[in-house]
Amino acid sequence: MNMKMMTDAFRWLTARALLVALALSPLPARAQDDPVVLNFVNADIPSVIKAVGELTGQNFVIDPRVKGTVIITSARPVSRDQVYPILLAALRMQGFSAVEGPGVVKIVPEAEAKHNYSVTRGKQVNERGDRIITQVYPLQYESAAQMMPVLRPLIGPNNAIAVLPASNTLVITDYADNVRRLSAIISAADQPTPNDAALIRLSHVSAVDVAQSLGRLMTDGVAVAGGQPAAAPAGARLVIVPDVRSNSLLVRSDNPARIQTLRTLVAGLDVPGAAGGNIHVVYLRNAEAVKLAETLRGILSGEAPATATAGTAASSANMSAPAAIPGRVSGAAGDSMILADPATNSLVISAPDVTYNSLRAVIDKLDARRAQVFVEALVVEITAEKAAEFGIQWQDLSNLRDSGTNFIGGTNFGAPGTGTNIIDGAVNLGSLGPGLNVGVVSGTITIPGLGLVTNLGMLARALESDANANILSTPNLVTMDNEEAKIVVGQNVPFITGSYAQTGTTTTANPFQTIERQDVGLTLKVRPQVSEGGSVKLQIYQEISSLRPTTGAAADVITDKRSIDSSVLVDDGRIIVLGGLIQDSMQDGLDKVPLLGDIPVLGHFFKYEKRKRVKTNLMVFLRPHVLRDAGSLDVLTGERYDFIREKQAEYRMQPHFALPDMQMKPLPDLNNPPLPGAARTPPSATPGETAPAASPAAAEPAAAQPAP
Repeated sequence: MNMKMMTDAFRWLTARALLVALALSPLPARAQDDPVVLNFVNADIPSVIKAVGELTGQNFVIDPRVKGTVIITSARPVSRDQVYPILLAALRMQGFSAVEGPGVVKIVPEAEAKHNYSVTRGKQVNERGDRIITQVYPLQYESAAQMMPVLRPLIGPNNAIAVLPASNTLVITDYADNVRRLSAIISAADQPTPNDAALIRLSHVSAVDVAQSLGRLMTDGVAVAGGQPAAAPAGARLVIVPDVRSNSLLVRSDNPARIQTLRTLVAGLDVPGAAGGNIHVVYLRNAEAVKLAETLRGILSGEAPATATAGTAASSANMSAPAAIPGRVSGAAGDSMILADPATNSLVISAPDVTYNSLRAVIDKLDARRAQVFVEALVVEITAEKAAEFGIQWQDLSNLRDSGTNFIGGTNFGAPGTGTNIIDGAVNLGSLGPGLNVGVVSGTITIPGLGLVTNLGMLARALESDANANILSTPNLVTMDNEEAKIVVGQNVPFITGSYAQTGTTTTANPFQTIERQDVGLTLKVRPQVSEGGSVKLQIYQEISSLRPTTGAAADVITDKRSIDSSVLVDDGRIIVLGGLIQDSMQDGLDKVPLLGDIPVLGHFFKYEKRKRVKTNLMVFLRPHVLRDAGSLDVLTGERYDFIREKQAEYRMQPHFALPDMQMKPLPDLNNPPLPGAARTPPSATPGETAPAASPAAAEPAAAQPAP
C-alpha cells in the first residue's frame, strides 16, 4: 500500500470518529432535556446503539448477528425522548427489532423477535412506534378463523398471527403501530349483523330429520347441533339447531341470502304426507333396534315394555327379517306401527306426522353413543407359614422271636399315614416324612398280621419349615355401560356328585358316576353404570378359589373359596378397596406319655411336639376408567398391545446346532397402516327416509386400525 492510500484511509477514519464523537458528546453545559442533533452517516450499528444508550440511559443487549451500518440525520435538533423511537425505526429498516424486557432491551434479527418475551395486551393497546408487542384479541361476533386470511397479508412475514378456535380469539405478534391498525380493522369488522339468526317453525315434518337432511345437502361450512352430521370446523358460515320441544329449526348465518335459501327449502319439505306415505325408516347408530322398538311401543301404549330378554330372543330367532313381535299400537296415538329390523339395526315406523315427530325426538336422544368402562382389578395375597416338629418314639419288639409269654411295647405318636408314626416307619422306612429322622434298627422281625418288618427300636424326628407366598392377580376387562362382563382365569374341575352300581343277573357290576364341572380359580363379574357426574356404580362379584391338596378319593376334593359380592360407587379413575382378609392362626400340639413326659429334660424322650403359625393378608382393589370416545379406547388398546409385544420380544429361543428354529412370529406393529381399501358410502336416502349415519370407524383414519 502506497503512502497516498494510507493517508486517505487515515483521514476517512478520523472524520468518521469525529462525526461519532460529535453525536455522542453534546456540550457538557446542556441539561438532560436539551435537544440533540443526530448525524450518523454509514455509522456502525452497535456504535449507534451505544450512543443512544448513553443519551437515553437504557440498557441494550445486542445479538452477535446484528451487524451493518445505518444513516440517521436530523436537520433540526430533536428531543431526547424521540431518540429511542428514531433508533427503532432505523433498525426496522435494516431487518432488526427491539424486544423490551424488564430493565433491558434486546436487539435481535426480526425473524427471532416473536420467539422472545414481549409486552402482551388485550383489546386496548397503549404502545406506539416500532417496538414488538403481542395482542390477544377475543372476537364477539365474527369468526376468528375467517378473519385470519384477511389479516395475514397485513402482517410482516417475520411476525405471527394465530387463531384459538375454542375461544374464538386472535393472537398477534407485530410492531405496535401495525397492531393498533389491525385492532381498528378487527373492531370495525366484529359487529353484530341484524339478520344473522332465524327461527323456522315446522308443522308436518320432524325438525331432527330436516336438520340432518339439510346438513348433508349444504355441506360447505355447515354445523348441525344435535344431529348426525359432525360439527363443522370453527367459523362455520351456517349453523342449524333443531329444537325438539317446538319442532322448529334455529338457523344462524353471516349471509342473509343463505337463510332465505334455507327457508325456501324447508317450506318445500314441510308438507303433509301423502296417503299411505307416512312410513319412515330410521337407521340407528348405537342403540339396539329390537329393544328400542319395545320402548317406543311402551311409550305409545302407556304400558311397560317387554323384558330385554324377550327382545333379545326374538332378535336371535330371526336375524334376517323384521322382528316378529307385534308392532301395531292403537289408541290415543292413532293407528301406528313400529317394527325393528335386526339385520340393518333400523326401525320402521308407520305413524301420523305428529306422532312420528315426537318419536323421532325420543329416538335421537336414546340413540346416543354409550360409554364403555375399563375395569382394573388388583388381588394381592401374601401368606407366611411356619411349622416345627420334634419328638422321640420308642419300641421294643425283640421278644417276639421267643416262644411263650413275652413283653413288648413302646410309644406311638402321630396318626397312621402322616409320616411321623414309628409303626409306619417299621413297615416302610420310605413312608417317613421330610426332616431329620434318626432311628435304631436291629434286623427284621415278623409280626402277625403285618409280616416281615424292620425291627425299629427308636425313632427321633425334627423338622422346621418356613413357606412364604406372594400372589398378585390383575384381571382387566372392558364392557359397555350397564352391561355385565365376566372373566374367568383358572381350571374347570370335575366334582363327583353321585355313583351307581348295577349288578343285574350277571356277576359283573356295571358302575358309573355322575360328575359336575365347576370353575376353580379367579372369577370377576362386573356391571358398571356410568352417571352424568363422572362417578361409576359397580355391581361386583369377585371369587378366588383353589384346590386343597389331598390324597383321598375324587369325591373328597376340597376347595378354598373367598368371594365378594357388593355394589359400590367410585369416581372415574379412582381406586377403591372392595374387601380383604387379615388372618393369623396358631396351632400347638403335644403328644406325651403320662408322667414320664412331664419330667424335666428327660421328658423330651417321651413326647412329640408340633407348632404351626399361618399369617394370611388378602386385599382386593378395583379402579374403573370411563371410555367415552374412540380415542380413549385407542390409547388403552395401544398401551396393552405394546406391553404384550415387549414381553413377546423378551422371550427368544437360543439357536441350537441340532434342533430346528421354532421362533414365534412377532406381533405386528399397531401403528402400521393397513392395506388401502375403498371408502364406505352410506346408502342413499329416499324421500321420507333418514339415511344411516357414517359409523365412527368409517370416519376415523385408516391408520388407527391394526395392521393385518
